[in-house]
Amino acid sequence: MDLTSITELDSPRRAVVTGADSGIGRAVAVALAAAGCDVGITWHEDEAGATATADEVRRLGRRAEVEHLDLTRLPEAADAVDRLADRLGGVDVLVQCSGTGSSTLLLDLEFEEWRRVVSTDLDGAFLCLQRAARRMVDAGSGGRIVNITSVHEHQPRVGAGPYCAAKGGLGLLTRTAAIELAEHGITVNAVAPGEIATPMTGQTDEHPREDRAGHQRPGVPLRRPGDAREVAAVVAFLCSRDAGYVTGASWSVDGGMLQMGPMAGSHLASDDWRRP
Repeated sequence: MDLTSITELDSPRRAVVTGADSGIGRAVAVALAAAGCDVGITWHEDEAGATATADEVRRLGRRAEVEHLDLTRLPEAADAVDRLADRLGGVDVLVQCSGTGSSTLLLDLEFEEWRRVVSTDLDGAFLCLQRAARRMVDAGSGGRIVNITSVHEHQPRVGAGPYCAAKGGLGLLTRTAAIELAEHGITVNAVAPGEIATPMTGQTDEHPREDRAGHQRPGVPLRRPGDAREVAAVVAFLCSRDAGYVTGASWSVDGGMLQMGPMAGSHLASDDWRRP
């Protein structure tokens, strides 16, 4: 097999990447640009970050368009997908990286906080998926949709009830969309990261190493957080022509975290896990 075909997409390709102002979203936007995509970039709070992402895309010789996306304002927020598609001349790829979370025990959780997280992470993702998928179907050329979920699509976390509920729901939405859109040549997959070294987790975008202070993770088999570019590489593959027979799957990018199961539980030395 020609290994270059794993990341090179048929040209021209038009991608929309939500939440691309930093972290995983920025890494995905750059990886898709390197694979031949023009990229539509959305941001919520960090316009300067989105501009920096766009500059990286343009340095790779691809077109970049930037649009504000506020998923607390639904359903009209999803108009951003249509506006980017119009400016790019269509949309062949959608990667959804936007999201938010919480750190409150269920007994203390206010309904407003529950709705804020679930609405942003699940309702917003559904609406953006629907907008992009309608355009892909109308164009008749197939497409790729990748939803960034989390290891908490599959396993719970104390203090993250609405986040886990939304990511679990997004995982099943991914699988439902995969079977509904398959006849149109559109694949739909999820990528489920573990702890990734990004500003969102209070870290930098520098590649983490297990021997670097602050990066040791004894509970993770690979012993370190992940790098956003490692997530982006999986996304780029799922958006490539070589992934044309992959749909309805959830790809864990977690250093083996999900495999720990009882290994983690049976070796805990304190009750600290009961607190967010």
